Amino acid sequence: MSHLLIIDALNLIRRIHAVQAGQSLTPDKAVIATRATLLNTTRKLLNQATPTHAIAVFDAEVTGWRKARFPAYKEGRTPMPPELRAGLESLQDAFWELGIDALLSETDEADDLIATLARKVARHGQCVTIVSTDKGFCQLLCPEIRIRDYFNKRWLDLPFVESQFGVTPTQLVDYWALTGVAGSGIKGVPGIGPKSAASLLQAHGSLAALLALQSDDKGVKKVQAHGDEARLAFELVRLRDDIELGFNLKDLRLPPPG
Repeated sequence: MSHLLIIDALNLIRRIHAVQAGQSLTPDKAVIATRATLLNTTRKLLNQATPTHAIAVFDAEVTGWRKARFPAYKEGRTPMPPELRAGLESLQDAFWELGIDALLSETDEADDLIATLARKVARHGQCVTIVSTDKGFCQLLCPEIRIRDYFNKRWLDLPFVESQFGVTPTQLVDYWALTGVAGSGIKGVPGIGPKSAASLLQAHGSLAALLALQSDDKGVKKVQAHGDEARLAFELVRLRDDIELGFNLKDLRLPPPG
């Protein structure tokens, strides 16, 4: 049985760098310390997960199709510190030192690349562990795909999704289409918060069902009055899993230990 470890590279690196940059180091020394910590952290991840294959997925903070579709997408995000951007090649090399291939795309967001890779491997019945703090990956959860939040030392699993959102992983895209995703600037349905969204989906199953429903319920009417916004949010939140990757799982096999 193959087990692929997918590292959401910038998610990991930016969090490590934020800690180092807070240690009163010069910008250059913070990047050097980030590299050393990245090597140490990645070794721990390899020891804990014991994967047969691994990849670190980067993006170049691309404009991408979501920005083209919705110009306000991620508008308020803090840009990458310039010294970290300048050091990315060195950080990619850190993964290569450990035998982990690094995928950097100039055109596709890392989230979509990770979703494509994870689902492709899962469809063949193989195991995938995604390392990220990004809850957006929870929409991929299935028996073959699991998500590790390294920094909070927890699994973003089925019990986590149910307690955090009150819906199933397969309903998460519908849920975020209703609530919006503030961190990405994605607006949902005005007046529909987390509790209302969970309640509506528990009762009716999906956004499509809510939009097709004949009902006098206030919440349903709100969703239907803002159907276009909800459909757009659904499109933006759903991870693409149809990107042409140009490599196979066998290309990501880790070298034997020692």
